[in-house]
Amino acid sequence: MSGLTTNKLQESFLLVFSSLLLLVACGGESASSQSSSAPAPVASNVSAADVAVDANIKAQVESALANASDLPQAFTVEVSEGVVLISGSMVCEDCGGMRTPGNVGTVQQSLGGVVRAVPGVMRVDFDLSYGSD
Repeated sequence: MSGLTTNKLQESFLLVFSSLLLLVACGGESASSQSSSAPAPVASNVSAADVAVDANIKAQVESALANASDLPQAFTVEVSEGVVLISGSMVCEDCGGMRTPGNVGTVQQSLGGVVRAVPGVMRVDFDLSYGSD
């Protein structure tokens, strides 16, 4: 009987030792793989390449607006994923939407046309004021 008890004791020891070894190995591996492969927290799903494209679009829109003689010059430009938001005042003494065909359009139509001509612009949104407020 002592041989059977020794055998059982050895099996139990090996089982506990193997389980402990496996537990330590898995715990150590997951901790190291978590720290090395886990991505840093990201504020949004916009990639660095998209941010660079948006910055390029913004620079081109600002340049186009600065060169458009029939538009007011006090606009703020924001770009997010190709969507351009133009904010500012439409009040301008010398503006009249001269580039709008037939002179029937508004300054906003000219503004939209200038912005839409920039490569990469997906949509143009406006937040404009029309009075002297």
